[in-house]
Amino acid sequence: MAVYEYKAIIKSTGKTTRGVIDAESAAQARQRLREQELYPTEIREDTTSAGTLTTSSITRRFAANQGRVSLRDIALMTRQLAVLLRAGMPVLEALNALIDQTSRPRLRTTIYEVRDKVNGGKSLGDALADHPKIFSDLYVNMVRAGEVSGTLEQVLVRLADILERQSNLRSQILSTIAYPVFMGFFAVGIIVFLVMVIVPRITRMFERQGTELPGLTRALIGVSDWAGNYWWLALSFFGLLYFLWRLWVAREQGRKTWDRLKLSFPLYGQLHLKLVCARFARTMGTMLQSGLMMLPALEVVNAIIGNAFIQNCMDDVKVGVRRGRDLAQPLKETGLFPPMMIHMIELGQRSGEIENMLLQIADTFDEDVRLTIDALVALIEPLIIIVMGLFVGLLVLAILLPIFQLSTNIGG
Repeated sequence: MAVYEYKAIIKSTGKTTRGVIDAESAAQARQRLREQELYPTEIREDTTSAGTLTTSSITRRFAANQGRVSLRDIALMTRQLAVLLRAGMPVLEALNALIDQTSRPRLRTTIYEVRDKVNGGKSLGDALADHPKIFSDLYVNMVRAGEVSGTLEQVLVRLADILERQSNLRSQILSTIAYPVFMGFFAVGIIVFLVMVIVPRITRMFERQGTELPGLTRALIGVSDWAGNYWWLALSFFGLLYFLWRLWVAREQGRKTWDRLKLSFPLYGQLHLKLVCARFARTMGTMLQSGLMMLPALEVVNAIIGNAFIQNCMDDVKVGVRRGRDLAQPLKETGLFPPMMIHMIELGQRSGEIENMLLQIADTFDEDVRLTIDALVALIEPLIIIVMGLFVGLLVLAILLPIFQLSTNIGG
């Protein structure tokens, strides 16, 4: 089967579109395009995919791995698809229009493949499921729910909102921690430079005097000599430590233990739990709004929580819901989720507004995460300055002490 590049006119809009298509011959390619209500004006075989790469699947798979697709890119594509469907355009034509509007090579190649599979008889949700690195379980299951309930446009709008919120929160966090991270690396760089370059030059002067040096100065010289001669040993040790840690967390039990330990870390543990609660609440609320039942929604949420220990605890929650219990009580029995979250879910269950209550919980935790990170950054910045100031003070003191000692000896 060969690959053909084409230029065609969309029947419904009269606009021109470009793309690629698999076919045994140019005539079959034209026929397949007409079946998609596209009128080809130009068609030619893509010879670059011939030879060792004779099928479009290999070529497209290579192209699909090139470039990066961000949450913002997927959110924009999702919102555009929702607008096209709301305007009355069929799914196949909407996907064709998206191909022209998408600038990211990897995302455009993915939409090509999704469109071809939809044209081949697959549902949109099943076609998206073949690209798990771009479209998450949440995305695929919500699209499937929208197709079944006939509310695909509304579901896509909600998905776009979720992705945009996630992207905005991630951008806020990164922009907030960028400055203290830069300060940390800068401080470490200054300290390493002082220890490995400046200190050896100054200490040589003292050694030539042949006088007894203060203990602080001798300790600084020892640290400087060790760092200059054995820096590779320190790097090897930390590299080996990281490698062993990666091997440990790659195992299922190791991952569960590490994720449980993360929840007990000072400051970070509570922040991580708030992020998990926000992700859980927003995903559950959106999926319930989109027409999914509680158990299928819990299955999807469990896959995207991002903490193996909490995922293991969620198995008990699913068992409780399957037996007919309300969501709040099994969540409370895990002992993980904050009481405020449990009370709000109970209130939502009693009022019949659990979907809206879950979204309010997510908004609350998102704001709490942002405020917590701001507070941590406000604490970290002066700590970095204090630590760097203490080290520089010790360095200056270690240099000045032998100078004072030398001047005293000369004066005596």
